[in-house]
Amino acid sequence: MALRKLKRLMCLSPVIPLLSLALLLWAYSPDGMAEMWSQNYRFKCKLPPEPPPPQPGAPTVVAVNGTHTLLLSAYMEHRTFRKKVRVIAVALRTEAVAYRCVLSCQGECRTSVGDSWIHSDHFGFEYGTVDILCRHPWDCGVPSHVAVTSIGTDGEEQQPVFLDVLNQQMRSDSFPHNFTVCLSTMFNFTNALQLVQSMEMYRLLGVTRVVIYKTNCSADIQRILDYYTHTGLVEVIPWSMASHLKMSASWRPELGPGQMHYYGQVPALNDCVYRYMYQTQYIALHDIDELILPQQVDSWPELLPLLEQKYGADVGYMFENNVFPTTTTAVVASPPPPPTSQRPHRRHGGCCPDQWREVSGVNILAHLYHEPTTDNLFVNFKIIVNPRAVFTTTVHGLLYSKRGCIRVEDDMAKMYHTRASIQTDMTADDLVYDGRLLDYSTRLIPAVNTVLTQTGLMMPLHHSK
Repeated sequence: MALRKLKRLMCLSPVIPLLSLALLLWAYSPDGMAEMWSQNYRFKCKLPPEPPPPQPGAPTVVAVNGTHTLLLSAYMEHRTFRKKVRVIAVALRTEAVAYRCVLSCQGECRTSVGDSWIHSDHFGFEYGTVDILCRHPWDCGVPSHVAVTSIGTDGEEQQPVFLDVLNQQMRSDSFPHNFTVCLSTMFNFTNALQLVQSMEMYRLLGVTRVVIYKTNCSADIQRILDYYTHTGLVEVIPWSMASHLKMSASWRPELGPGQMHYYGQVPALNDCVYRYMYQTQYIALHDIDELILPQQVDSWPELLPLLEQKYGADVGYMFENNVFPTTTTAVVASPPPPPTSQRPHRRHGGCCPDQWREVSGVNILAHLYHEPTTDNLFVNFKIIVNPRAVFTTTVHGLLYSKRGCIRVEDDMAKMYHTRASIQTDMTADDLVYDGRLLDYSTRLIPAVNTVLTQTGLMMPLHHSK
């Protein structure tokens, strides 16, 4: 009997240290530490009993005590193995910070560790976009609010500032919108005619929501934004990053001094993806002067099934950039003759009302020649994607997603970018004619006329001489 007990103990003896080691490893792992934080630190949340209603759609910029981190928005992350709260923020890249999250769980505050990751696309600026992922205690339910502090500061003595946790519920179908366009960021903007043309082109392409992150604009632009907000097409997100950091108007610090790239374009794009993650089937990330035009069909609802059939679903569809320079005349010496029956070549004076000349901005129908692509030229692209397949995005593509990105062939769709010339050494004879935009002109022109008239930027046509 004694020998049998001894053998049993000898069998168990290796197991006990292994179990103890596993317990210690779990306890001191990030997950274990987060669990202990959430269990040991509980207190009644002091949320304002009746918080003032926030400005619609406006992120509340909150500084993290003792750091150079600015919090912008918070979203429930349902797609990870264990649910988390994702806080979108900007931070000084050279500053190492240990974050602690305070989650409001049915009126009781729970603390957990906040893991952080600075996005790689910061373009050399001091500040970059950062994701702070707050561990979710098992018994918290769905937190309604979150605050972020830094570990090792005197934040415990201060009342934490809470952000609303959005995306409380998942949705896999029946979205309010089929296609949403995220435009970021609008600053010092005066291009009224192209803005109206782009909005009306989005309608023709099947877009039902356009999200604009606005820092500032001219009075005429504001009238246009008010018009489209009233019709329900546009949601304007007031973007106040310039009140907290010195923003650059360029993509590199040596081209435009400042602390962050393009008025905070990358955090704005990421916020838009999460803001509309469960409100739209697809999301397009591009600029106001860019249009993604199908080549075989006329709208995005017709295009996307073709792309999914050819390339698969849940990937980022990349559309190659084609620059239609506004700084080069549209009249070339020997243009390839367009088919006169389907795509008549009508320049500004022939296709569009003369009153458009009195409206500030670019007329996209006057620029039908694009710069050729060359082997030594890097060609950018913009994307359309299912937002639920995206974790982090950037200006030209996705940093982290479920299935990555794939380039769409030009004969299916491509991007029309009406802007100043990039290849400044090109002559007019080097440009390539593309009249695809004219296929939309019979519907686009009267729609633009209506908006310009109703916003007071153009007299009604019957009043003209």
